[in-house]
Amino acid sequence: MISLQNINKVYRTKTIETLALNEINLEVSEGEFLSIMGPSGCGKSTLLNIIGLIDEPSSGNITIANQTVNGYNSKDMAHFRNEKLGFIFQSFHLINDLSVIDNVELPLLYRKSVSASERRRLAEEALLKVGLKNRMSHFPAQLSGGQKQRVAIARAIVGKPNIILADEPTGNLDSAMGNEIMNILLQLNQEEKTTIVMVTHDESMARKTNRLVRLFDGAQVS
Repeated sequence: MISLQNINKVYRTKTIETLALNEINLEVSEGEFLSIMGPSGCGKSTLLNIIGLIDEPSSGNITIANQTVNGYNSKDMAHFRNEKLGFIFQSFHLINDLSVIDNVELPLLYRKSVSASERRRLAEEALLKVGLKNRMSHFPAQLSGGQKQRVAIARAIVGKPNIILADEPTGNLDSAMGNEIMNILLQLNQEEKTTIVMVTHDESMARKTNRLVRLFDGAQVS
């Protein structure tokens, strides 16, 4: 499903060169729930951004769903992200001026083949899966942190992606809400067979996933 081969990422300024990722080789099977851990600054989010085609590696090859994608131009990358990938962020990234259901519909606005009525149906279906269909007319400011993350998950799954990439999805939540969000992700993985790659600082959350990869100073250590 996901194959990273000899991935390096170097950030350069006029005077400084920083190796953020060093020879990463990683295989993620279809339907797997993989967690990535490591200390702050070790390259976890950089690796997730490279898998999600938000950032480009300095060298190496990325294959996702049998397609080598790191040679894509920006238009092809955007199309691939929209069709194949769903994103969940620690800070939710909801648009405050839009209602819950309008936030969830956003990824589908870029799919010309999806009508307005179909967008609404799929958004309602996604909100039902995360237990928030009764909040679809609310706005983000009217929601708790856990509810905001549920909306973010609904937005990530509305287009029925093959892969969900989650960057610290429980990081801004208390332990009870964090467990609720984790249970939703586990359910998506187990019932929908969605492949999930999650960055986390929480060892207890990581232990619930199929496999744990650890990074240190940009290199994979386990």
